[in-house]
Amino acid sequence: MSAATEAFLAMLAAERGAALNTLSAYRRDLDGAEEAIGDLAAAPRDAVASLAGEWASLAPASVARKASALRQFFGFAVDEGWRQDDPSGALPAPRTRRALPKVLGHDQITALFARAEEEAATNDPKAVRLLTVIELLYGSGLRASELAALPVHAVPRDAPFLTVTGKGGATRLVPVGARALAALGRWLELRPQIPASRYLFPAGNGRTAGQHLSRVRLFQLIKGLAGRAGIDPASISPHVLRHAFATHLLEGGADLRVLQTLLGHADISTTQIYTHVDSARLVALVNSRHPLATRATSD
Repeated sequence: MSAATEAFLAMLAAERGAALNTLSAYRRDLDGAEEAIGDLAAAPRDAVASLAGEWASLAPASVARKASALRQFFGFAVDEGWRQDDPSGALPAPRTRRALPKVLGHDQITALFARAEEEAATNDPKAVRLLTVIELLYGSGLRASELAALPVHAVPRDAPFLTVTGKGGATRLVPVGARALAALGRWLELRPQIPASRYLFPAGNGRTAGQHLSRVRLFQLIKGLAGRAGIDPASISPHVLRHAFATHLLEGGADLRVLQTLLGHADISTTQIYTHVDSARLVALVNSRHPLATRATSD
C-alpha cells in the first residue's frame, strides 16, 4: 500500500475516529484499487475510469462502497496537495436500493425474552448477563460494538441514561428502561471482579483478561438464545434487535428525529429506512387482511 493511502487511513483513525472494522474495509478497497492501477495519488484519470471494468462482476452495493472509499481518498489527496485534479467523476456510480433491515415480530421478541428470563431466574451469572445484553440491545437500541465496549462507569447512578460512545467517537445519552435497569443491577452484583477490566461485560480471564466481550461472542450468545427460544438463529443478530427497537418505536408513534437521536445516526436519511419498513408492514397488512384481498380479480 502506498504512503498516501496509509496517510489517508491514519487520518480516518485520528481525525474521524473510524472504527477498526471501517478501517479494515477501507484498506481492502484501496489496496485492491492500487493493485489494479497503481499508486492512487498519481494514477491518471483514464486508469481510474478503468476500475469500472475491474468491478464489473461485483454487486452494485460493493461497487458503490469501493467508489465511496476512493472518492474520499481523492478528496484527501487534493487537500494535501498530492494531486492537482480530482478524478472521482470517472468512478462508476451504480444506483443501489437500500435493503430493508430484518425485523423480529412482537411474538418473537416475547419468546426471546421469556426464554432469557427463565434462564436468568436461576441467577446464573452468564444467564443474567445475556438477559442484560438483550435488554440493552432491544430496549435501548445499542449497536453491538457500543454495547460490547461499554465501560462500567457508563452505567447510570441516579438517572436512567447510559453514556454511549458511537461511530466517529460521538457521545450520546441513551435512555434505559426500568426492565433494563433491573437487569443491570442484577448483573453488577454477579459480574466477575476482574481488576484489569474496566468494561461492563468483561471477556474473562486468561489471554482475554482486561478486554471486553467480543462482537463475535456476542453474536454467538444471541443466536444460541434464539435457538433455545424456538426462533431461527439465522433470523437474529444484535443488529436485528437494534432494528426491532427502532421499528417498534416507530410503530408506537415515535418521532423520526427522536429516533435519529436515540440510534446515533449522523444523517436523518439513515433513520428514514425505518419508515420504509413500517410502510412495507402496512402494505402486507392490507394485502392479507383487506376484504378485497381474498377476491379473485375480474378478467
